Amino acid sequence: MWRRAKWKEHDALRWGDEVEYLVVAYDDDSRRVNLSLRQADILATLARDDELQRGLGNDDQLPVFHPEFGRFMLEATPRKPWGIGFKDLLDVEPNMKWRRTIAKDHMAPNEYPVTLTTFPRLGTKGVFTDPYYPVAGDKLRSQFVPDEVANPHIRFPTLAANIRSRRGRKVEINVPVYRDKNTPWPFMDPTVDYDLHRYPEDDDVRSGAVKENCIYMDAMVFGMGSCCLQITFQAKNITEGRTLYDQLSPLGPVMLALTAATPIYKGFLADTDVRWNQISAAVDDRTPEELGEKPLKNNRWKIPKSRYASNSTYISQDPRLRQEYLDPNLVIDRDIKQKLLDGGMDDLLATHFAHLFIRDPLVIFSEDLMRLDLEKTDHFENLQSTNWQHMRFKPPPHDGSTGWRVEFRPMEIQITDFENAALSVFIVLITRAILSFDLNFYIPISKVTENMEAAHARDAVLTQKFHFRKNPFPSRPLRAFASDTSGTSSPGQGFSRPPSPFIPVEDEYELMSIDEIINGQQKVGDEAGFPGLIPLVENYLNSVNVDVETRCELARYLNLIQKRASGRLWTGAKWIRNFVQEHPEYQNDSVVSDGISYDLIKAVEKITKGEGRDKGLGKQMLGRVTVGPSE
Repeated sequence: MWRRAKWKEHDALRWGDEVEYLVVAYDDDSRRVNLSLRQADILATLARDDELQRGLGNDDQLPVFHPEFGRFMLEATPRKPWGIGFKDLLDVEPNMKWRRTIAKDHMAPNEYPVTLTTFPRLGTKGVFTDPYYPVAGDKLRSQFVPDEVANPHIRFPTLAANIRSRRGRKVEINVPVYRDKNTPWPFMDPTVDYDLHRYPEDDDVRSGAVKENCIYMDAMVFGMGSCCLQITFQAKNITEGRTLYDQLSPLGPVMLALTAATPIYKGFLADTDVRWNQISAAVDDRTPEELGEKPLKNNRWKIPKSRYASNSTYISQDPRLRQEYLDPNLVIDRDIKQKLLDGGMDDLLATHFAHLFIRDPLVIFSEDLMRLDLEKTDHFENLQSTNWQHMRFKPPPHDGSTGWRVEFRPMEIQITDFENAALSVFIVLITRAILSFDLNFYIPISKVTENMEAAHARDAVLTQKFHFRKNPFPSRPLRAFASDTSGTSSPGQGFSRPPSPFIPVEDEYELMSIDEIINGQQKVGDEAGFPGLIPLVENYLNSVNVDVETRCELARYLNLIQKRASGRLWTGAKWIRNFVQEHPEYQNDSVVSDGISYDLIKAVEKITKGEGRDKGLGKQMLGRVTVGPSE
């Protein structure tokens, strides 16, 4: 695969987005809302729609719908990738709205596709799915959810069962509960049944799995049943792909905090705002030896992170990548690394893949073991796709249909299509600025890990500071720009880079607020401070040919990002938390009841449709930034 793809060049600069939905079903008579488990029926109805399959005269951007881990989830993508022209950027929002409309049109009248990260009452006592299933099942072995909440395709329940089997116990998810004035303290999750004796793993709760002052969950669906917004970029070659992987990595925790939208788990307000660590725990297959709880005997390594975690490597052959940025204690399979080196791979990339391959495969289909087909990449993808880091470096598939790709994975899904489009466009513009201005966001990879933890704090966008590089500019004149007919720019013939005047690594970065990272620091004396990601994007837009109308449309998106970062507009997590706390049924005890959940989801649907125009609902999140120039 490496020998075939390493020289692949001149691929078009393209990108794609993935939007995930929770499908909910209302019971208006009883003021209840549940998760609809009709994923298969909805997808079948979409597949049978002849008019939709013909493309409605616009086949290029006809959306494609996919199943996800939760039987209550859908994923939607455009049929073909977006280009980097500004027309494509402005087409993203209406396309996202169209996808949701199509999905809704193929659902029951009482169903709706909402873009929330988690369902507020997944795993609570009582009914939370439609249809209802009693809590039981040999695959998840959960005391909170039935096996039927997972997609029935053999891969998904097998994945869950194999993670549990490899661990030797169920997954253990403990989320700090939000302490309100009437919350019992110390808090011990009242939904846990300590007297359950169906499976050997039921002993987990009697052996310390449940942590004090935490919401406890025990199944993969509590993580992989979460929705997110992911963006994938195709680079023109492997060098550009490696650059994007490295330079986007430090931005991951910043965008996680900025998009925070997950303040509720299992019917309780949490004291965190994002989903990341919960998913990490939900797929953590490490054994007690790999966790360091027991001496190594049957396993080869102590592994510091779950297979769903922040990046642990940088991979670009950029001379600005200093040895001090790398993890000196990175766990790798040295035998695999040597084989990769012997095959002609460079040390950085060989180290990256040798780190990914310390993991065991989680699902193997028997037919794949019958014959090894070196023309295919199935076995590689089996391991690659179950290493869920916040960035993913993706080699071309065996058929050469696409090039080297980079996937940006940390962002939380947002309530409205406007917000999801704004974030997608912003990340695309950041990549253009990185490549055009040769920007440098390197910080030690250990600080990226610390930043990911900081992003979990309640209202982290305002309360936390993040390690970030002070000066992103190259130590040489910026390259000239060559504009193409699409209105985008590409670097012209550049100057050779002189040796960088290295200073101590710890002097290259400092703690910054999200506001300072996004909007820029104030100048202090002769120190200019970090310019800000939005000003960098604005400078990029100034350097290319953008008509006034397009610039005004893009300004709507950048305005949202600016105001979220400064706190003038709320994150989704803050809005949801406030909705619960202001609800007349709320007892100031951290409990999100059926009635509160019903009203919350109804409000989310109204905001999705009205985007702040329905009696100002959601204005704290959206303000008036959704109103375009034509309005």
